[in-house]
Amino acid sequence: MSDRKRILTGDRPTGRMHLGHYVGSLQNRVRLQDEYDCYFLVADLHMLTTRPQKEHIDALRVNVHEMVLDYLAVGIDPQRSTIYLQSAVHAVYEMNLFFEMLVTLPRLTRLPSIKDMARAAGIDEESVPFGLIGYPVLQAADILMPRSALVPVGQDNKAHVEITREIARRFNAYYGEVFPVPEAMIGDVPTLIGTDGQAKMSKSLDNCIFLSDDAKVVDKKVRGMFTDPNRTRADIPGRVEGNPVFIYHDAFNPNTDEVDDLKERYLKGAVGDVEVKTKLAAALNAFLDPIRERRADFENQPGYVEQVIYEGTLRTQEIANETVTEMKKAMGLTGVWNRISRKARGRMRKAEAAG
Repeated sequence: MSDRKRILTGDRPTGRMHLGHYVGSLQNRVRLQDEYDCYFLVADLHMLTTRPQKEHIDALRVNVHEMVLDYLAVGIDPQRSTIYLQSAVHAVYEMNLFFEMLVTLPRLTRLPSIKDMARAAGIDEESVPFGLIGYPVLQAADILMPRSALVPVGQDNKAHVEITREIARRFNAYYGEVFPVPEAMIGDVPTLIGTDGQAKMSKSLDNCIFLSDDAKVVDKKVRGMFTDPNRTRADIPGRVEGNPVFIYHDAFNPNTDEVDDLKERYLKGAVGDVEVKTKLAAALNAFLDPIRERRADFENQPGYVEQVIYEGTLRTQEIANETVTEMKKAMGLTGVWNRISRKARGRMRKAEAAG
């Protein structure tokens, strides 16, 4: 493994990824793998905190495959990065247990993001599971398992990284220096508005353009996009600021002259929504074409996605086991078992010799 600083980030496997994921995180990850030793987590255990039902677990096989297929299609390279399945790294379970002793319940319940996650999952305050409250502790285990130095997050998730930092500092204070205290790599994580004008693109709101959508599906979704509701005819001056169609043009249309021309004419009432949307669909399909081609190529290699996850998980298991061994050694837990087993084996050998 290289001497570059390690980074860990990941996603809950809920299926195919969309343009919002690309803008918010995937494009940045592709860049980061050139500078850092990257670990990309398929966070199936985290999914259980809000979706523990059997039907969600049964869907994991397909959802994990689809998500990692999208990782590969956008340019995440398994030769330069490690993609692994969280639930298969059993050492993280032990780390989570040890870390639970180093943080208080009031500290966790003060995190507003936990309430937000519960609300988004339709969980009322009286039904919040312990696992969701402990979400940041498991997250700390994920981050510290490969000794991550940096964690790329948006400003709204900085508090979760701070929990990890507190746990690392407390562990080191109790047992000696084992973990680096990771820094939050705060970025301006953009949020892509949904096709319906809602604040965020989301599968649950059915307002997504998926990275794997074919050209016809993209055309149809763009034709149905929300624009300026006050503009009932093409000759009425329209609003560009906050208009989803122009937000998408700015994000995905590399022809800035065309975009500027459309904006100018839209503000004057000299262009219709049909032309603006047609040109957006063309730009989106041009952007998605190479992603779809790479996706199809990987899809036509049966077992390749699973091999990427398998090999990445084996590498991660090795690192995780080393980390837990060092943790137990620092804590003195290894010594307890070693003394017990040494005395027990000695007694058993004497009994065998005497018999």
